[in-house]
Amino acid sequence: MRVLVVEDDRALGMFLQKGLKIEGHEVAWVGDGDAAIELASTDVPDLIVLDLSLPRRDGMEVLTEVHRRHPETSVLVLTGRSQIDERVRCLDAGADDCLLKPFSFHELTARCRAILRRRARAGDSFVRFGGVEMNRLDRVVTREGEVIELTGKEFALLEFLLLRKGKACARGELLREVWQMPEDSPTNVVDVYINYLRRKLAMPEGSDVQAVSVIETVRGVGYRMGLGESVATKKAPVAARAEHQAGYAWSA
Repeated sequence: MRVLVVEDDRALGMFLQKGLKIEGHEVAWVGDGDAAIELASTDVPDLIVLDLSLPRRDGMEVLTEVHRRHPETSVLVLTGRSQIDERVRCLDAGADDCLLKPFSFHELTARCRAILRRRARAGDSFVRFGGVEMNRLDRVVTREGEVIELTGKEFALLEFLLLRKGKACARGELLREVWQMPEDSPTNVVDVYINYLRRKLAMPEGSDVQAVSVIETVRGVGYRMGLGESVATKKAPVAARAEHQAGYAWSA
């Protein structure tokens, strides 16, 4: 996702920018309220991590203006003000959540994920990209009108990719969000399931649809929904195929 960090403390701002980039997000950082409103208007982010104490224009003004212009943008407020009334005012002004300083970076990223999950559940039950349509309520996937049968984990992986609207998803991010496994787990389960999806979503050669696959490899990063990759016809590795058929927890 695209994240805008608004924090006037240079050290903290750079730390958050670096940490969220490692998490796999596109991150911009600005240090004052005017710059935040300008950037949020020209390149609308998915999430703003917003400090309240800012120069030029304070965080509450930024929150109010962003919520007025872009109500679809999520906002996580950072504040050193411990008064409950202050946090209530932020929530009433459109913030999705508030985090009191000092905070744990792990808690911040967990709150960011929770905000986006809530937004995803509240969004349109239909997600579409590149000829693929997913009905998230009835759990039905079609490509060019043809129903595609998916396992539960294949559905969850495809849903995660579709909701990112063509943005690159790191392998570690997919392990964490789809399989609830540590990002550095020594497994190739993501690559195996990407291959399963590619074969199931592939259109036959010579069809009216130009793209053979709708899942692209982003070299050095991971995968994204896209157009133009061909699908290997060879069978999956024996170990991976047995894992899929055995119905281990991550393939259920």
